[in-house]
Amino acid sequence: MFSFLRSRLIAFQYAFSGWWYVIKTQRNAWIHAVASISVISVGLWLKLPPRDWAVLILTIALVWTAEFLNTALEAVVDLSIPSQHPLARVGKDVGAAAVLIAALSSIVIGILILGPPFFNRLHSLF
Repeated sequence: MFSFLRSRLIAFQYAFSGWWYVIKTQRNAWIHAVASISVISVGLWLKLPPRDWAVLILTIALVWTAEFLNTALEAVVDLSIPSQHPLARVGKDVGAAAVLIAALSSIVIGILILGPPFFNRLHSLF
């Protein structure tokens, strides 16, 4: 049992190491972090219902997952093809497009979920 728990702890250490790598090396990860914190803060201020939270959390996770997979793809491409190659560029561009699609989708979802209660709250304040 101890060896199982130890191996799980090591697996978590690897995962957090990867997370830290993305935060340290990817400029767009900081944009995702600021957006994530902003959305969570506004959601708390608006006292969103659980279903809205579920959608927002899934959306945030989608963007982060796309960013992490894109970073992994770029690292593998750079490792396997150190020189420029048209297919390497395609792989990197498609990975970046996946992040873009996730980010744009998250903006739309954020507006749909946060927009109405946000403007109602602002209206009631003024």
